Amino acid sequence: MAISVTMPALSPTMTEGKVAAWHKAVGDAVAPGDVLAEIETDKAIMEIEAVDEGTLGKILVAEGTEEVPVNSVIAMILEEGEGQDALDAAVEQAPQIPTPAPTAEPAATPTPTPAPPPVTVAAPSVSPSMGRIVASPLARRMARDAGIDLSTLQGSGPGGRIIKRDVEGRPATAPGSAPATAPIAEQGVVEIPHSGVRKIVAKRLTESWQTIPHIYLNIECELDALLETRARLNQRADGAYKISVNDFIIRAAAFALAKVPAINVRWTDTAMHQLSSIDIAVAVAMEGGLITPIIREADQKGLAEISVEMKDLATRGREGKLMPEEYQGGSFTISNLGMFGIKDFGAIINPPQVAIMAVGAGQKQPVVRDGAVAIATVMACTLSCDHRAVDGAVGATFLKAFKGFIEEPLTMML
Repeated sequence: MAISVTMPALSPTMTEGKVAAWHKAVGDAVAPGDVLAEIETDKAIMEIEAVDEGTLGKILVAEGTEEVPVNSVIAMILEEGEGQDALDAAVEQAPQIPTPAPTAEPAATPTPTPAPPPVTVAAPSVSPSMGRIVASPLARRMARDAGIDLSTLQGSGPGGRIIKRDVEGRPATAPGSAPATAPIAEQGVVEIPHSGVRKIVAKRLTESWQTIPHIYLNIECELDALLETRARLNQRADGAYKISVNDFIIRAAAFALAKVPAINVRWTDTAMHQLSSIDIAVAVAMEGGLITPIIREADQKGLAEISVEMKDLATRGREGKLMPEEYQGGSFTISNLGMFGIKDFGAIINPPQVAIMAVGAGQKQPVVRDGAVAIATVMACTLSCDHRAVDGAVGATFLKAFKGFIEEPLTMML
């Protein structure tokens, strides 16, 4: 009997996903381990692989379809010797997923004044068996950014799929031809559909802002001793690693959480959950939103290990290649905009966490030491706390501990 390919549950909380791309076309041979499709979750694009051998008999969910329920059938694989009868029987038994009907073209109505010609918009990429454009997510993104109409390209990938090399070197679409995104009725406005990442970020942050009573605590930390220690460590690394200021910040925050465990908690309506592991989430900008990869047990890891792990997580996060367990959870979040020159800012808490620390740029400024004015590199930090769980005094105690580790970095080496 034909084998069903279902929408996988890529995390414990996932209820639906989007079929971002098909890597196999109907009629293609399939072997265990072959990548069948790319599935977009709220934070990443994951590949699903075949576990059986056969031929891809039918694609039931077109490329680009959103809100596909977990465990619903998205394709059928025929085993050796099976034909159309087996496929028809399997498809008939599979539950059907409702898909929006295509919008009908309005009938032409004579008007006294001739209307401007309609703009033809390239159809979304779906299965070639349905007679429409099929392209990889990267190719679609490159074409959109370059203003290239995908319908003018000839795909060189499997099954005629448009891939990166087909887009490279092509000129932008000529004036008057289809743009990458469909213009809406208002002149001069282009509609850009929300990505899955943007949707979930908007939903979670709106809920956080509306339901969590935020309080903000500010502190300034001098960085000169840290910068000197960092320079010496990197000089001795001989290229094996390169520690950043952010790596020190992660370690200092982890040590401060160990000293003030009242912040290493999660809030629920019935109880506070004290966490035994200190897992630091770090906000990373990605296309269409942000993601928070997690350094697990950060207090148990050295600066070099944190540095290597953070670079790997950030790179794969921007590429949408993180596994759900690498960005879900965490007990505390750091959002650092210092590299953009931002001096200070406040961040919104990511529930069920109870705090997030916003970190600004280190800047030279006058400070008073022993009654005399000196120049120091100063970094501003703002701690956002859920006032239901964290009182001001607890937040202040955490920041005092954090400041101590930052200004005396050798204490983090003990």
